[in-house]
Amino acid sequence: MDHSQTPTAPPPSSVLFARGVIARLAIWTTLRIAVQENWGGPKAVAKRTWLASVIVDAFEEQIPTPDDQYIEELLLQVMSDEFDAEIEDGSAESVGQDIVQIWDETRVGKQDLVLKFEDLAEKAKGRKPNAQEKVMSDDEEDWEDDNGVDEDDEEDGEEAPPLIERAIPRSTPRETEVDEDGFTLVKGKNRR
Repeated sequence: MDHSQTPTAPPPSSVLFARGVIARLAIWTTLRIAVQENWGGPKAVAKRTWLASVIVDAFEEQIPTPDDQYIEELLLQVMSDEFDAEIEDGSAESVGQDIVQIWDETRVGKQDLVLKFEDLAEKAKGRKPNAQEKVMSDDEEDWEDDNGVDEDDEEDGEEAPPLIERAIPRSTPRETEVDEDGFTLVKGKNRR
C-alpha cells in the first residue's frame, strides 16, 4: 500500500478567488507603480505574487474570514514593509472591499467580478501606470462639485500657487532696534 499523500487540487471556488485577487492587485495603481519603479527592489514582481498568496491563504485558513478592514491593514503593512511606501490615498480600502466582494461572490459560484478584474488587468498590461488613475468599485462615487472639481483634490492634492516675488524698495536701510529682552522691534511707517 502506498501511504504517500498526493496533493489534491484546490476547489474551483478557491482557484477562482485566487485569480480574482491576482487580477485586482494587478490593477491597483499604487502597487503597479511600486512594482514598475522597483520600490520593493529587484524582486518587486515576486512580492506582488507573494502578497496575493498571503491574502488567499488568509481567506482560506482564518475563521472568521477576514473583512475589508483587515485586508486594507494587511495591504498597508505590506506596502510599508516590502515597498517602503506609506499609502494614504484610500486606495487600499477600495482594494480590500473588492477582495471581500470577490470572496463572497466566488463562494456562491459567481465569476462576473473576477472576469471584470481580469479584463481590466489584461487591458492594463504593457501600459505604464498613471498616478492620477483610479479604479473605482461599483459602489464608489467620484465626489465632484458643480464646477467639476474633485473635493479630495482641493484638500490635499491641490498645487500651491506660484510664488510671486515682491519688489522691496532698498532705498533706505532700516535700523533694527533691539529692546531690553533681546527682541527686535518692528516699526511701522509713520502715517499722518
